[in-house]
Amino acid sequence: MPSPLSADRPAAQPPRRGTVDALISQTRRLRGDMDAVRRGASADGTDAEGRWQRALYDLALHQLNDLDDHLAQLRDGPDVPAADADEAGAPAAPVAARPRESLLSRVGSAEWNLLTDEASWSRELYEILGRDPAAPALTLDELPSLVLEEDRPQLTAMVTDCLIDARRIDGEFRIVLPDGAVRTVHMMGEPVLDDDGSTASMWAVLRDVSELRRSQRAVTETRDSLERRRHIARAEHRIAVELQEAVLPPWRGALRLPHRGPGTLDVAARYLPCSTTALIGGDWYDALELPGGESLLSVGDLTGQGVTVTSGMATLIGAVRGMAMAGTTPGQLMVCLNQLLDATGQPALGSAVCCRYRPATRTLVWAQAGHPAPLLFRDGTGRVLPTPDGVLLGATSGAVYGQAEVTLRPGDLLLLHTDGLVPGGTAAVQRLLDLGPRFAEARTARDGVRAVVEEFSEGEREDDACVLVARVLA
Repeated sequence: MPSPLSADRPAAQPPRRGTVDALISQTRRLRGDMDAVRRGASADGTDAEGRWQRALYDLALHQLNDLDDHLAQLRDGPDVPAADADEAGAPAAPVAARPRESLLSRVGSAEWNLLTDEASWSRELYEILGRDPAAPALTLDELPSLVLEEDRPQLTAMVTDCLIDARRIDGEFRIVLPDGAVRTVHMMGEPVLDDDGSTASMWAVLRDVSELRRSQRAVTETRDSLERRRHIARAEHRIAVELQEAVLPPWRGALRLPHRGPGTLDVAARYLPCSTTALIGGDWYDALELPGGESLLSVGDLTGQGVTVTSGMATLIGAVRGMAMAGTTPGQLMVCLNQLLDATGQPALGSAVCCRYRPATRTLVWAQAGHPAPLLFRDGTGRVLPTPDGVLLGATSGAVYGQAEVTLRPGDLLLLHTDGLVPGGTAAVQRLLDLGPRFAEARTARDGVRAVVEEFSEGEREDDACVLVARVLA
């Protein structure tokens, strides 16, 4: 096929071979590095962000593969197969990074002579368009017969603008192969003018960009999926936060119980969010004045994170408050909570400790369900209260929960917490017990909470946590 020449400019000179060889070597090194990074990323999770990243890696590799073969064709000319091009002196690409097929089966060229109405196609164009190489090349009038009907007006407009207004062609259209498969073809070309400035012919380079467009669609689809997931996550987080703020006690800082008359308990609490995720967990705390001047103290944790868990936590808090106000003892209250979780449509596990304080006798009656026992600090020394029987809420039907009693003294400090505060078992609990001297100096329950937060504020918190401190006043 003759090289396209314009009457008002000379033919372009081929680039120096050494310069293109250097570009090919750089491209193949970059492609090898990119392929290594992609294979490393493939070991990651299958979440939306991971799929989007892998799609971008694939797209980048397709583009580098195309660039590599474009440069090889530029160096060696249109009639040298890719395998021969490697033998010609350029470093071979890594086997894992080689494209599935040579670019020469995906890029072809054509020229249409307007004076003789003849068409000349490269053999590669026959392969792209799915035509028999022995068949005559299609004229410009016949070419639209291969194109999807909805894309024909676009091809006609491009060719018309080129022939009449001497505009360059740069556009895409889809073709239908004899087997019914569809390919996307990118066409670039321009008119060739004769001596008097009239259009004598039109030449074009046609490239099969089907795989590239599929990769780009994959990037777009995974990006859109990631954005949808992020939008949903932000919405769920906002709802969970609002729900949590609505159901946790409205008081902040210190609370005196009972509200009227001489106070018997000074209470303070704090919710400590997880530092490794923005999701809201099911940790909760509560302090409530009960009929007759008694007080309810409770903390708990529902497994999981997100709106569903926060909603379940709200249900548990409501149930605890309602049953406590009705006079239900802590042990029986745990039995009812276990039945409640067992009857829910979405199975869940939870832990809790509920205490009922009777100021007339300074008696604390409490029960627990698979939860860390309260810590009692007196005269600068802390101890773990003996734990009554109790399994996790929702773990088994018909579970029985025991109760324990302890008599408190003025100045005693009671600490309730969820297990996210001090993960690690006995050694971690000892860190809390070691705070005894600081609690002895604490004037208020808020000072006690502050001491706990300061002790456990360093490092990342892998789970949500709650801490509640109650100081006996009288």
